[in-house]
Amino acid sequence: MRQLLIALAMLPFSLFAQTIEECWQAVERNYPLIRQYDLIGKTTQLTVANIQKGWLPQVSASAQATLQSDVTSWPSEMQGLFKQMGVSLEGLKKDQYKVGVDIQQTLFDGGAITSQKEIARRQGDLETAQTEVTLYGVRQRVNDLFFSLLLLGDQVQLNQNLQEVLLANEEKLASMYKHGTAAESDYLAVKAERLTAEQNGISLKAQQATLAQMLSIFCGIEVTNPLRPPYVETASHTSIATRPEFRAIEAQLQLADAREKALDASLMPKLSVFASGFYGYPGYNMFEDMMHHRWSLNGMVGLRMQWNIGALYTHKNDRQKIAMQRDSYQVQRDVFLFNTHLQELQQTQEMARYQQLMAGDNEIIALRTKVRIATESKLNHGIIATSDLIKEINNENNARVQKSTHEIEMLKQAYDLRITTNQ
Repeated sequence: MRQLLIALAMLPFSLFAQTIEECWQAVERNYPLIRQYDLIGKTTQLTVANIQKGWLPQVSASAQATLQSDVTSWPSEMQGLFKQMGVSLEGLKKDQYKVGVDIQQTLFDGGAITSQKEIARRQGDLETAQTEVTLYGVRQRVNDLFFSLLLLGDQVQLNQNLQEVLLANEEKLASMYKHGTAAESDYLAVKAERLTAEQNGISLKAQQATLAQMLSIFCGIEVTNPLRPPYVETASHTSIATRPEFRAIEAQLQLADAREKALDASLMPKLSVFASGFYGYPGYNMFEDMMHHRWSLNGMVGLRMQWNIGALYTHKNDRQKIAMQRDSYQVQRDVFLFNTHLQELQQTQEMARYQQLMAGDNEIIALRTKVRIATESKLNHGIIATSDLIKEINNENNARVQKSTHEIEMLKQAYDLRITTNQ
C-alpha cells in the first residue's frame, strides 16, 4: 500500500473528482501524512547505517596531565648505594603527562549489531504500518462527507420540487381568490408555506456549498458534482489480513521477536583486538624514566574478550516482559478481530434494514401523491380547507425525502462495509 500511495502521489491527476473511489485516492495523495512514508524510510536507513558502523575501528584520543602525591621511587638503601657509585636516581617525577590514541576493532559481538539493525528495521516497519492505519482511517471521513453531500443534493432538488407544487397551488388559489371562489387567507397560507420552503432551500444550498468546499479541501481537488455510486455487493467474509491495523499488530509482534534476539545476543562474549599508543612521561619502561626524566613514545597491541555476566541477572525477567508484551499484542489482535466482525455484522444488518424500508417507499410516495392530488381537487370544489392541502403536500414531500434518505444511508453502509472489510 505504501509504494502504491507514493507512486500515486508522484503522478499527475485530475483537478476534479466525482466518484467515491476518486475521492478516496485523492485524499490519500493530499493528506499531509503521506510525506511521513519518505521520512520513515530515510530515518530507518540512517539508523541502520549508523549501527553498521559498529564494525568499523573505534578510535579515541586522549590527553592528560596529573600531579601525584607520591610516585614510584628507589628504596633509600639503593639510592645511597647508587650515590656511592656516582649515580643519581631520584625516581619518577610527581607531575606526569600523556597524549595518546586508542584503537579497538570488534571481531565478534555475539550478534549484537545484527540484532540492533533488525530492531531498527522492525521499528521502521511499525511506524510505516501505523501511518497506513491513519491514512486508511481518512477514508471513513471521506465517506461521511461524500454521502452527506449526496443527501443534501437530493434534499435541495426535492425542496425545489416542493416549491414548484406550492407555487402551482398558490397561483391557482390566487386566481380563485380573484374570482371570489376562495378566501384570501387560503391564498396567503399557501404563499407563506412556499416562502418557508424557499427559505429552507436557501439554507440547504448553503449547507451543500459548505460541505462541498470541505470535501474539496480535504481531498485537495474540487468535488463539484458527486455521483451516486452503484450498489456493490460486499463479500460476507472479512479480508482482515489486509487491514493496516492487522499489519501494525503483526509489526509489533515482529519487533518483540527482534528484541528477544537482541536480549540473547547481550549474553554472548565480545572479542576484539586493540592498539594503544601514547607520547608522554612516564612510559612503560619505568626504570629508564626513573633515571632520565624525558618524554617517550609507547605502544601496545592485544586481544581482548569481554563477557558481561551481569546480564544474566535480569535476563529471565526481561524475557518475561517481552513475552507479556507479545501476549498483549495478541490480545489487541483478538480485540481488533472481534470488533471488526461485530462492526461488519452491524453494517450488514443496517443495510438489510434500509433495504426493507426501501421496499415500501415507492408505494408510500404513490399513495401520498394520490392523496395530494385528491386534496387539490377537493380544494377546487371548496370541500376541504387549505391547511389540509398544505399538510398533504408536506406529507408527500416527506415521503420523498424519506426514500432518498433510505437509499443514500443504505449506500453509505455498503461503502462503509467495504472499508471495514478492505474490499
